[in-house]
Amino acid sequence: MKLKIKIIGPKVHDVGYRYFLMSMAMSNRIRMFEAHNTESDNNQEVLVFVDADDKAVDAFRALVKTKRPAHSEVSNIAFEDFDGEIMRIGEYAQFCSTVQLNKAIPVLLDMRDDLKAVRKNTDMIPQMSDDLKVVRKNTDKIPQMGEDIKEMKEDIKGMREDIQPGYGMSMQQVRADIRAIKERLGML
Repeated sequence: MKLKIKIIGPKVHDVGYRYFLMSMAMSNRIRMFEAHNTESDNNQEVLVFVDADDKAVDAFRALVKTKRPAHSEVSNIAFEDFDGEIMRIGEYAQFCSTVQLNKAIPVLLDMRDDLKAVRKNTDMIPQMSDDLKVVRKNTDKIPQMGEDIKEMKEDIKGMREDIQPGYGMSMQQVRADIRAIKERLGML
């Protein structure tokens, strides 16, 4: 018995539907099987063709009605008799392998290029390691530099205290003198 099955829905592609169906066909000892992704209107379709004895095809039909891949969204399943050629399931499996390799090769090439870029960047690690050693050597001096800065602050503070009494005048006196000068110049 030959059967054509049309599975229609918004998400029946890229969910593993064809492999899912092929596995069920193998489990039912169906030796002639193929499935293809197609499009119609605004929906995705999977067209399935099987050829086996009546009992195997009926069992397969029952599974197709009740079982679906996890992420699929099906709106309709139609069954009709078919009288065309159907490839052997082993040939179909080889066809699927070729299709998947064709999808995988560009991804693998991108991964290879990304890996080359990563390797190129990791080649700089020894130089970065040497640079890091220099930075660490210099940062080891930071605590001593902090102590030196504290000493300089104390020295400057001491100098200010030494200088201030030498002027012999307070800030109040300085302000008063500036005011007197401005008055003489007519700036007030």
